[in-house]
Amino acid sequence: MNTIAITPRELNSGQISSEHLSAAAKAMREDGYVILKDVVNTEHLNILRVKMLEDVAPIVAREDAPFNFIAGNIQQDPPPFPPYLFRDVLVNDMVIAVTKEILGRGMKNAFYSGNTNLPGSSEQPVHTDSGNLWADLEYPHPAYAIVVNIPVVSMDEVNGSPEIWPGTHRDKTMHIHMESIKIPQEVLDQRRAVSPPLQPKVDLGSVLIRDMRLWHRGMKNHSDQPRPMIALIHHPYWWPLGGTIPFAKGSEEILSHPDLQTSAVFVDGPIDYLDHGHAYDYQK
Repeated sequence: MNTIAITPRELNSGQISSEHLSAAAKAMREDGYVILKDVVNTEHLNILRVKMLEDVAPIVAREDAPFNFIAGNIQQDPPPFPPYLFRDVLVNDMVIAVTKEILGRGMKNAFYSGNTNLPGSSEQPVHTDSGNLWADLEYPHPAYAIVVNIPVVSMDEVNGSPEIWPGTHRDKTMHIHMESIKIPQEVLDQRRAVSPPLQPKVDLGSVLIRDMRLWHRGMKNHSDQPRPMIALIHHPYWWPLGGTIPFAKGSEEILSHPDLQTSAVFVDGPIDYLDHGHAYDYQK
């Protein structure tokens, strides 16, 4: 498992070591994912957890609840206003160093949402969040989108850590012009024989970084508590952004970072973040 233990010295300096950066970049290019340990303050995540768990009920109660494939997995935005905004969640120096190494200078973040895996959930179909930019490639192209997953509780096989398929970001089967993001069963069977999937354990305070093309799925939550997980998506400077993320006015400094521009709009008044998102491929 591609897990890198970030040291207190690195955190305090805001500079990841060259050895760790090289290892993380290698893992991303070869396997499509890496886990950075202990890079987010757990007290910040505890504050987010309490609020996000409170928010589960009104989201599920919506007539148009934003289920992802199955009823046990919901799209859930974190609250976009203080006291729930933290720099080590939104603009984490260790994370940004890794994604910059892959995507280059001038990165943009166009996403601040997440998903919550509810107790008793079933398995999602294996899918990719986005495929290759072209069909019929002779060789896979470099990454154009990197997902940063920040669990708000420690996650493992018990409470439904997502299943990931290492190396599938380099597979040429899926592309953005396909009608479905679900991986065909025959392709899954072939891949499983070569390199089976895994369910990583990601402790509270750690971060899962993955190529957006990596095959994955939500798994069963066998616990009695929801498993919330935040997601950001980093893009290179040339990627066109389709919109903005609303944040409370006055939180501009929290999102400021020299290597990552957040596609944010700062607004006065309440933000109806609980009514955001829509069901994807969900059949009642």
